[in-house]
Parts: sequence; structure tokens; C-alpha cells
Amino acid sequence: MSHSQQTPARQHHRREVRLVFFLLGLGFVALGVAGIFLPVLPTTPFMLLAAACFARSSERFYRWLLNHRVFGATVREWQQHRSIPRRTKWVAIITMATTLAVSVVYFVPHAELQVVLVLFGVALAIYLYRIPSRD
Repeated sequence: MSHSQQTPARQHHRREVRLVFFLLGLGFVALGVAGIFLPVLPTTPFMLLAAACFARSSERFYRWLLNHRVFGATVREWQQHRSIPRRTKWVAIITMATTLAVSVVYFVPHAELQVVLVLFGVALAIYLYRIPSRD
């Protein structure tokens, strides 16, 4: 993908606000990387949030994330088409369902909380499923 097709960065005019966005972007990248290894943390949403923060704070980090070999394609796909790759969507849904199922069965003793977790999981799975895929 050429740089001209990427969504341009729109840096905030105040230095203090750019610093806050930059620090948030770094935090979201850290959470996204942790999400690769921890099934309860989703990687893609954190990388999308990091891209939004870097777009308002640091052209350099914004371009780095958009051109990253692992995360860049997903971020660019979301920015251009508001879609996520089908494989990413299904991995997220299956990982979330597995994690919630284990939590409900082994770690949540109260039936009311189990129902809340199941309803949350179903709602989130439906939301994720409804996001368009272009591949």
C-alpha cells in the first residue's frame, strides 16, 4: 500500500494534548502486544486505538504502526474500509468465547455473574460478527 492511500495524521495543535495522546498510544500498543499472549486482551482494538492516538500526536509513530508488518494491514483495513479480516474476526470470537467459558465454569461462582458474562459474550460476538470483512 502506498503512503498516499493512508489516512493522514491530524496532529493536535497543543503540545500538552499531543503528549497525552502519545502516551495513550504507547499504552495501547503495550496492551495490544500483551493481547498476543493473554487471551483475555484483544490485540486489534488496542492497535486501532493506538493508531488514532498517534495520528493526533506523532507522525513518526503513526507511520510506524501503519507500516508494521504484523499490525499495519489490519489498521489500514479498518481505516479505509471499516472492516477487519475474516480470520482476525473469528480468532477474536473463538478466543473470547473460550476465555469466557473457562471463566464461567471455573472462576465465577455466582449464577447471576455467570449469566451476565454469557450475555456480554454473546452481545460482543454478535457485534464482532456484524463488522464487515473484505477478504
